Amino acid sequence: MESRPLRYFVAVAEELNFARAAERLGISPPPLSRAIRQLETDLGVTLFERTTHRVALTPAGTVLLDEARDALDSLEAAGRRAQRAAAPEPKLILAVKADGDGGLLEPILARFGSEQAAVPVSVQLCGWLEQPRLLRLGEADAALIYEPFDRTGLDSEPLATEPRVAALATTHPLADRDRLALADLGLDSGTVHQFLSEIRGRGRDLAQLLTLAGLGEVVPLLPASVADRYPRPGVVYRPVTDAPPAVLVIAWPQQSRSRATAALVRAATSVAEGDRR
Repeated sequence: MESRPLRYFVAVAEELNFARAAERLGISPPPLSRAIRQLETDLGVTLFERTTHRVALTPAGTVLLDEARDALDSLEAAGRRAQRAAAPEPKLILAVKADGDGGLLEPILARFGSEQAAVPVSVQLCGWLEQPRLLRLGEADAALIYEPFDRTGLDSEPLATEPRVAALATTHPLADRDRLALADLGLDSGTVHQFLSEIRGRGRDLAQLLTLAGLGEVVPLLPASVADRYPRPGVVYRPVTDAPPAVLVIAWPQQSRSRATAALVRAATSVAEGDRR
């Protein structure tokens, strides 16, 4: 299967309108329609239900849309990796959220520097959970990230497991408690991950979340290391005894064959093992 028909298909599937898809692709509707019909003929399936008033995906089209997006992303990522590999001075890009390395970033980079396959590392700072997208698009070679995250197309190794703490305003009714349970926060084990996703949406970074916590607007659940690394006036940290742990991993694309990336993973796991001991 060639990439151009897939690009045409994705455009129509996302627009559900041949005229808008053709405009987006910079072609006229007739060749776009012919290309889609040829793709359906090649696959032996119907991808769209067409009437004079609407275009809708069939079950086969719905499946192909997810697969086609992944395939096209992989093609673009392969091109980016090839371009960087051919650079006069190859480098490795490590995606990290500024406050999301569990204190391991500097030791990992120092250990990696002693590896035989080491190359210069460029640390790319990013927002909440941007790392998986950067890895899949070939814009990063590895990433430090806290679970849970979208693992599609990625491998990972755990580095650190920490209990979670709640960040509370000093004026919060629960601030005088030594420890908390999920029920105190109106949560249970089945709602924690959704809660974490919603809280991340309230702030672009940890500093913003802690500001909101100090104002009493949110009560984020954070890795316990944050309490030592980010003391803040007006905010207290309290352990949440039954919260699922925060797990920091190093992740990389499944199809990666980079010796430098493999060496970085070895360095990260070695540092983490020493830290645990």
